[in-house]
Amino acid sequence: MPSPGTTAAVRKWHFTLHLKDVLTEEQSDTLAGLDRFNDGRIGLVEGPDTAEFMCSFEARTLTEAIAEALGFFEDFPGVLIRSVELDPIALESNGMATASVVPAPPMLSELV
Repeated sequence: MPSPGTTAAVRKWHFTLHLKDVLTEEQSDTLAGLDRFNDGRIGLVEGPDTAEFMCSFEARTLTEAIAEALGFFEDFPGVLIRSVELDPIALESNGMATASVVPAPPMLSELV
């Protein structure tokens, strides 16, 4: 256990930021000009009707990692984050996989 004067260990956190909407052409152009999105810690993945950012941040806590990633969007107007998806492997490797933090059960449609 760290003493009050020391800092906790920095861990690597992997998670996905799901956008509310796909990017417009104007937003894609803005993204291309934002250096902070080109440092290898956050990358855009687009599908026909989806857009998300795969994230890999180093921080003491998961909350700090997500907050840092969300801070990237301050200079990216009109882009809204719908949800944050946690990577189960990151939870396991950081000692956070518990009975209360488990993957969601499959949807009924996936079982049929």
